[in-house]
Amino acid sequence: MNAQPATQSAPEPHIAAGPLTHLRRLVLTGFMGAGKTTIGRLLATRLNWEFLDLDAYIESRTGLTVPAIFSLHGEDRFRQLESTALASALGRSRLVLALGGGAPEVLTNRLLLEQTPATSTIFLDAPFPTLFDRCMMQALNPVATDRPILADPTAAEARFLARQPIYRRLARLTLDTANLTPEETVDAILDRLS
Repeated sequence: MNAQPATQSAPEPHIAAGPLTHLRRLVLTGFMGAGKTTIGRLLATRLNWEFLDLDAYIESRTGLTVPAIFSLHGEDRFRQLESTALASALGRSRLVLALGGGAPEVLTNRLLLEQTPATSTIFLDAPFPTLFDRCMMQALNPVATDRPILADPTAAEARFLARQPIYRRLARLTLDTANLTPEETVDAILDRLS
């Protein structure tokens, strides 16, 4: 009788389920170009969690793009919609959530993030020139998100500098992504959280 060789399955992806059992949500924050959406998708896949981009969630709830909401209703109305969408998203478990760059500026949003149990906020940091260059490269893609603030690089850098301390105060983990690939960034997040 011939014994069949045991089949080997592909190795499991690195899932930090054990060390992350105390967490139900990971929230990625940082300035535009930080990689929140790219890294968020990869991180969610590695954890076998759901991924949600807050701006895309707002668009799905309103039927309008973020630039259209700003144009038609103004930033104040957008921020109200953003806070409502954030509260809804934070009701989910096993979620990786990518925030819009301005979301942490709103006190309501900071309180939601700080007071939602089992939630950890991660600040994806990089120097402004690196982020600006990433955004310029992304803008070459025909389906790229419109980023009107980058039309004035000086104003964009001023906004970046104003947001930095907010991102840092809110974050449980700050990670400099300037010289990391998205995959290396995910590895670093999982290692640091475990």
